[in-house]
Amino acid sequence: MRAAQVQQAGGPFVVTDVAIPDPAPGQIRVKVHACGICGGDAIPRNALFGTVLPRIPGHEIAGVVDAVGEGVTLWTVGEKVGVGWSGGVDFTCEHCRRGDFTNCVNRTIVGTSYDGGYAEYMVAPQDAVARIPSGLTFEEAAPLMCGGITAFNALRHSKAGPGDLVAVQGVGGVGHLAIQFADKMGFRTVAINRGRDKDALARQLGADEYIDSTEGDAGEALKALGGASAVLATVSRAELQTDLIKGLRPNGQLIVLEGSDPIQVTGHELADSRISVSGWYSGVAQDSEDTLNFAVLKGIRPIIETYPLEEAKAAWQHQPKANLRIVLTTP
Repeated sequence: MRAAQVQQAGGPFVVTDVAIPDPAPGQIRVKVHACGICGGDAIPRNALFGTVLPRIPGHEIAGVVDAVGEGVTLWTVGEKVGVGWSGGVDFTCEHCRRGDFTNCVNRTIVGTSYDGGYAEYMVAPQDAVARIPSGLTFEEAAPLMCGGITAFNALRHSKAGPGDLVAVQGVGGVGHLAIQFADKMGFRTVAINRGRDKDALARQLGADEYIDSTEGDAGEALKALGGASAVLATVSRAELQTDLIKGLRPNGQLIVLEGSDPIQVTGHELADSRISVSGWYSGVAQDSEDTLNFAVLKGIRPIIETYPLEEAKAAWQHQPKANLRIVLTTP
């Protein structure tokens, strides 16, 4: 089969021929039709998190069950399925036994712990697989398997209720999905972005208000709107996340989806209005199914550009300039 591999840390994706994998007991094989490119694919590309090279990246996978291993009971050949970030858990650690599967101490990551979806075929544990409803194409479903599930899960587990003001920082690959989810969940949705070039798009996606962070203090602008019950930070720059803390209403919540630099907040800020800063980490297969089903129910779709698998290197290089999400396709 054809696959795009990382063969050396930091090197380009190399499209090459590799053997079609056979599903082990408890695994299924997926004939991949689409795989989204995600910023998280930089982890295997740079051999982080213990990645063993060569490795086939890709954790936004949509395809069809092609074969099943011994003992598989959940899936049959021909079913339309997706595989996301969460690549399987041990079910026996303390966190799993409490039902907190995303914090499994032995959790695996698709495309990092084992080969992912930049390929014509891939295998995964049956518990890591989600059903794709008939209302979604493979290309539409793929970006929802990571970017979509992260935004959806963070919002539905936030402290915000229907009618509350919720802000989405960044109208990008994750942010444009978060705006749609926030709108359809019944929140008063505010989009925050640098410049006015995304204003019309944000409103088209469901934003009720738009804040241009280059025109002044975004946190103060948010406060002037009444303050946010939740701010979903999809942009990794810590200074931008810090600016939004003052825009939280009492008991408000800054939910961070990415970033590696420290966010500056004082104990007084936290205690005085009981605000909080928290994070959110993707989800498991059932969360993926919830995300996909909600997207179909409410007409939520990613904005995508597609590239054939053979052009994986060019697609990755184009990612910073892409129209929100890039999806690799296979015949």
